[in-house]
Amino acid sequence: MTELKSVCVFCGSSPGADPAYVEGARAFGRALARENIRLVYGGGHIGMMGELSQAVFEGGGKVLGIIPEFLVAREHAAEGKGELRIVRDMHERKSLMVMEADAFVALPGGVGTLEELVEQLTWLQLNRHAKPILLANIKGYWNPLIALMQHMFDQKFLYDGVRYYTVDRVEDIIPQLRAAVRKQGEAVKAVAHGM
Repeated sequence: MTELKSVCVFCGSSPGADPAYVEGARAFGRALARENIRLVYGGGHIGMMGELSQAVFEGGGKVLGIIPEFLVAREHAAEGKGELRIVRDMHERKSLMVMEADAFVALPGGVGTLEELVEQLTWLQLNRHAKPILLANIKGYWNPLIALMQHMFDQKFLYDGVRYYTVDRVEDIIPQLRAAVRKQGEAVKAVAHGM
């Protein structure tokens, strides 16, 4: 993989306390549409998820929502806003997200966002995938998690650290992901050619 075609975004089903979070979600959605990068997300039409997917949809971009049956009513499944897949449970949702995405981005969110992010960080560490993971650190939202990860590394619970990217500005997300995907593609080519 050397081209960024599809990004899975984890984010809250709430708008959060700071309007900058929703503004960031909308701006990122517009950028995805403008750059012709498909959004893969949780399929809801409320909170950050709704703002993000609406911005992609309104910008003429491609949207794939993946939502478990039990959340269809609760998170107001985004029917008619791109492709929507209704799955049995959270496990199926996350498996599909991994298959459908070239990279992962975590915007601000709650424990569901954190759980999805940490699972992908774990899978990356266990070599279950090699897709870039990026924290969109809008207004320092992820600073406590970044500090915790450093603490885990310092205390020798993370052997090689956790490989992820962090940006503070929404406009830096796509360039950072593209660079990471290119770098990964070059590494795969080098291994294939015995370098």
